[in-house]
Amino acid sequence: MLSSRSLKCLVLTGALLAAGCDRQSEGESQPQASQAPAESAAPAQAASKKLDRSHKGDPMPVITLVDNTGETLDLASFRGKPLLINLWATWCAPCIEEMPTLNALIAREDETGVAVLPISQDMGQSDKAVEILRRRKLDHIQPWVDDNGDLGFQYGGNLPVTVLFDSKGKEVWRYTGGNDWTSPEALKLIAEAK
Repeated sequence: MLSSRSLKCLVLTGALLAAGCDRQSEGESQPQASQAPAESAAPAQAASKKLDRSHKGDPMPVITLVDNTGETLDLASFRGKPLLINLWATWCAPCIEEMPTLNALIAREDETGVAVLPISQDMGQSDKAVEILRRRKLDHIQPWVDDNGDLGFQYGGNLPVTVLFDSKGKEVWRYTGGNDWTSPEALKLIAEAK
């Protein structure tokens, strides 16, 4: 008999494998995070990017994250300040590709007025998140992990997905697919939380 956690992990893994992060539209396997993406993959990745405002006003999820040291962080602790969360995984090439822009955005939090919180979906494997952040010198990103996969379930299993919340903890929009979060277009979207 599978435990509730094992069943949740199994279902989330299946959902993520069926989602956009593991395959290109042509049916070819996606390159590993350590490889450069193939040139032919760019149109497929661009087509999968999507801004969704249909959940505007939904409350921020009640969830506790954990890091590699066992420290915990409640999303609710961010109420009173706009928050941009980004769901990523070490095995998701588009996630890893956009991480340097999230790292740069975190360094600019005082300027943007928005807290930025990348959250790994490597359930129970915070060591993998720590290793890839260290190897890629993403020093501003802390290795917070959604240890039970709750956010992955809530936001549909596609990675990467980025969700903006206003200072009252209400969703402004969600964005599926990789992005340059330091681009003028992205900064304009992020400013909507103010």
